[in-house]
Amino acid sequence: MEARYAFRKSQLLDECQMAPEMFEQVIPRLYTFMKPFVRLFQGQAADQHAKTSVCGLLSNVERKNIAAMASRFGPSRLPLQSFIGWDEWDDAPVREELRSQVKTHLGQGDGVLVCDPSGFPKSGRESVGVARQWCGRLGKVDNCQVAISLGYVSRKGHTLVDTRLYLPKEWTKEKTRLDKAGVPKASRAYRTRHQLALEMLEHHGASLPHRWIAGDDEMGRPYWFRRRLEALGERDMLAVPANTSMRDVEVEPPA
Repeated sequence: MEARYAFRKSQLLDECQMAPEMFEQVIPRLYTFMKPFVRLFQGQAADQHAKTSVCGLLSNVERKNIAAMASRFGPSRLPLQSFIGWDEWDDAPVREELRSQVKTHLGQGDGVLVCDPSGFPKSGRESVGVARQWCGRLGKVDNCQVAISLGYVSRKGHTLVDTRLYLPKEWTKEKTRLDKAGVPKASRAYRTRHQLALEMLEHHGASLPHRWIAGDDEMGRPYWFRRRLEALGERDMLAVPANTSMRDVEVEPPA
């Protein structure tokens, strides 16, 4: 699967063409987009660190770590590392600003909210949530992190609205490991991927106009999740596994 993706990626890159004048506008447009977000940090240093980290993630730096980004853009490594890994700042206002922009620019009454778990290959024990679990990107069980994303789709476009990192059970039982990784105490209780999806729906569902909830067969597999959406008054189009049993709820259940 990975080799097939790499081949297709090379094909897409060969087809890419960008006019020089479009490239010249990228950085100014990026700063314009970031302006309402970085002002939430309320500090010149934090403002600059936010810009540096985003530019680093979008740059051609091969390894997207703090040391490489600091080397590429010039700032001292420790302040940038402190901003990303240790400093206390509330990300909720940043998420709310994004949700507000999505509603303003893409919102439509028949929009669709999409819940989707995604795996990211990752080695070692230090990165938060790393464990041997199913990784769709690799097509097998391997060391990875898993995030649950909430996307918004309308005829005007599509984008991500929010995300939650999934903590496997073994992580929630190791206090020392959680402390070292800097996991907030409020986020240490074990929650399934479906509970994380419901949490995001509760935060954003009422403020994002939509008619449907959609997801793949992992999201549609548990019966309780589909019933919970129904109880919330949501209409869903969730895929289910091919071996899902179905019956008429109006008649007596079979033996």
